[in-house]
Amino acid sequence: MTNPYAHTVEPLDPQKPDHKFFNLRKLKDPRYEQLPFSIRVLLESAVRNCDQFLVKQDDVEKILNWKVTQSQTVEVPFRPARVILQDFTGVPAVVDFAAMRDAVKKLQGDPEKINPVCPADLVIDHSIQVDFNRKSDSLQKNQDLEFERNRERFEFLKWGSKAFRNMRIIPPGSGIVHQVNLEYLARVVFDQDGFYYPDSLVGTDSHTTMIDGLGVLGWGVGGIEAEAVMLGQPISMVLPEVIGYRLLGTPDKYITSTDIVLTVTKHLRQVGVVGKFVEFFGPGVAQLSIADRATIANMCPEYGATAAFFPVDQISIQYLKQTGRDMEKLSYIEKYLKAVGMFRDYSNTAQDPQFTQVVELDLTTVEPCCSGPKRPHDRVSVAEMKKDFETCLVAKQGFKGFQVSPDRCDVQVPFQFNGAEYSLAHGSVVIAAITSCTNTSNPSVMLGAGLLAQKAVQAGLTVKPYIKTSLSPGSGVVTYYLKESGVMDFLSQLGFEVVGYGCMTCIGNSGPLPEPVVEAITQGDLVAAGVLSGNRNFEGRVHPNTRANYLASPPLVIAYAIAGTVRIDFEKQPLAVNSEGKEVYLRDIWPTREEIQAVERQFVIPAMFKEVYEKVEKVNERWNSLKAPSDKLYTWDPNSTYIKSPPFFDGLTRELQTPKPITDAYVLLNLGDSVTTDHISPAGNIARNSSAARYLTSRGLTAREFNSYGSRRGNDAVMARGTFANIRLFNKFINKQSPTTIYLPTGETLDVFDAAEKYQQAGHPLLILAGKEYGSGSSRDWAAKGPFLLGIKAVLAESYERIHRSNLVGMGVIPLEYLPGDSAESLGLSGRERYTVMIPPLLKPRMTVDIKLDTGKTFQARMRFDTDVELTYFHHGGILNYMIRKMSEN
Repeated sequence: MTNPYAHTVEPLDPQKPDHKFFNLRKLKDPRYEQLPFSIRVLLESAVRNCDQFLVKQDDVEKILNWKVTQSQTVEVPFRPARVILQDFTGVPAVVDFAAMRDAVKKLQGDPEKINPVCPADLVIDHSIQVDFNRKSDSLQKNQDLEFERNRERFEFLKWGSKAFRNMRIIPPGSGIVHQVNLEYLARVVFDQDGFYYPDSLVGTDSHTTMIDGLGVLGWGVGGIEAEAVMLGQPISMVLPEVIGYRLLGTPDKYITSTDIVLTVTKHLRQVGVVGKFVEFFGPGVAQLSIADRATIANMCPEYGATAAFFPVDQISIQYLKQTGRDMEKLSYIEKYLKAVGMFRDYSNTAQDPQFTQVVELDLTTVEPCCSGPKRPHDRVSVAEMKKDFETCLVAKQGFKGFQVSPDRCDVQVPFQFNGAEYSLAHGSVVIAAITSCTNTSNPSVMLGAGLLAQKAVQAGLTVKPYIKTSLSPGSGVVTYYLKESGVMDFLSQLGFEVVGYGCMTCIGNSGPLPEPVVEAITQGDLVAAGVLSGNRNFEGRVHPNTRANYLASPPLVIAYAIAGTVRIDFEKQPLAVNSEGKEVYLRDIWPTREEIQAVERQFVIPAMFKEVYEKVEKVNERWNSLKAPSDKLYTWDPNSTYIKSPPFFDGLTRELQTPKPITDAYVLLNLGDSVTTDHISPAGNIARNSSAARYLTSRGLTAREFNSYGSRRGNDAVMARGTFANIRLFNKFINKQSPTTIYLPTGETLDVFDAAEKYQQAGHPLLILAGKEYGSGSSRDWAAKGPFLLGIKAVLAESYERIHRSNLVGMGVIPLEYLPGDSAESLGLSGRERYTVMIPPLLKPRMTVDIKLDTGKTFQARMRFDTDVELTYFHHGGILNYMIRKMSEN
């Protein structure tokens, strides 16, 4: 088939006629100039792939007609230019690929067809933990332990880099995937054999959206959807609404990008942007650096949007220069984007496209803030922190409540640490972590933290030694400029030593707290606090012993560490009293934006980025020395507790099975609102009394060798047992936080896995009842794979977060949604009924189906298969089954 838009191809440079691109402006269609810039990227993808399967000429017409079709559930395909992965999601992806090769071979196909057809970059950043801190050798010790724990996983990934074409591994110790993507991997414009097109991507991590801050359209997907993209399958998506977010004004000199993003997050959660694109525009955007924009784009999952796009402008080009990108390529990037109308001048209102809806924020109104204690969008101004925490202490158990008895609010628990006497109370800070790609990618907040540390040390301030402090930069460049600018020594003096280059505390790899601290928290049943410069603070995520967790800018992390409590009003109370008896207030040591920018201009230079990234793939000697087999088919080790062939494709045949009704299903769990993927499939420590722990113990492992759930994602036996194993899971059957449920046939209370196993042995299908925002948080595909392995056939919820719904579809689990106005409460559902879901032979996207109860009651719900392609996946039993059958065709 010939591409019908071939007539729009022209040379980018008349001097180089072999360098070409689709010039969509040659269509002379006025609708193009009205499209949001993010939709123009979708359009270019459709035009470029018009001669390939699943992309038709009328798809282009649908996108051009976006103004009319955006709210009509119009399905369009999108083929991203590349895929990024991190190791927690990358290991199971490579496991799936290895198992898919085996399955294709069994069906007499060519197993090497299972291979990425687009660039796939995997950055190892999720494995390192904060086992050691506050010492100059902490980094080395943590990295040594990381390799000791994860050697088998790393050898497996190294095999993958050899066995599969187009797969590149960025070794451990290099940084956090999104920061490495921003500083190094991002192309902005692809040059493939002299043909130019916009960089775009999907990633197996929800914060992939960080790259939108550089003008590269990207978002997070589940691992199974990413695997299909790597195998050449376009993403089938509903053409999104685009919310225009106008930024006005200039931030106050004391405001950080963290304050801005936490304000935006709360605002957009109130607006309601789930499943939509957000595109930023207005004169205020020009006041933000690329690092500031990347911070705002990074937390896109926390406000619920699919993408948070900042079109490329001159500041973007300056950032590419600052980070050492090739100058010749930069000239083509700018020339191409201007030619196709994708280069933005934020001060030119004539360039403003049409949006579905416009909302705005005046940056002058932003004030210093944190978010917490349990959700990223629960913003609290710093001035209100003390009052807000004390209100939460006594409030009813919930997102803003701990239900502490009023007579216990001021309890003090004394303890000894390193021979000295201390005490803890509600609100005492026990973890203070400068962590996460959200903030460590931004020189302004990192240097701001360094300058604040310098002033604090010079004022005679210290951090109590029992507080677990840490600094985990997102790339080696950060350490470089902190040292060169002279602030690293001051950070170290306050306990903020570099402990590793990875996600660490932000994903729950915070390591153990000192035993006396844990005993004091337990003895007093204290609501201890963690303060981190991360992007998530869901219950049970950061650390089991910190029930209150606040997201804050790196300078504020240090401030709360010095104060030792979140029960402080910085305006009225001093941070501390120094050894001379002088009261020191936060305002005395807080650096201004001008101070920070002066240091940044001097010390954040292109040579740093070039030096770090020229050797990033080869500098890790441990990685270089790893041995890995070179066979195209993986040889599974039956004794491994890390890497195991999954059962997803057992018994798979070429023939499709007709979907059948779900008959007399029991409800495994009855859940409420905002159940996160952390609740469904935790990533942190494996509790010693859990089903997963019992399994690992039966395989001869000690508790010290358990590692984390995240590191075990290559082993389905561990991950199935870890499903719904979060200690903060609130199950209405139990009416408390516990990773247990009731086995309804007998009334026994069991661990969730043990109950599911009994249901499966008895041949009973299972269902989950849930409220709003089911599956919010991380993109982890095990939050769908795990329920599938437990025998869960469907989830019935009031609403879903985008990525998790797609993951359920990808595993063949039916996402059912209550009709508007309905809920478990309004329908009088207790969860103790048995449910039959009628599935008609002819299915259509978003159709309603009948659900019959054993009580005689019948109601309707919507099947959230949103596109015809998703229904195709369902008929195949999931997206990977579909791809195996497709790849097995001769």
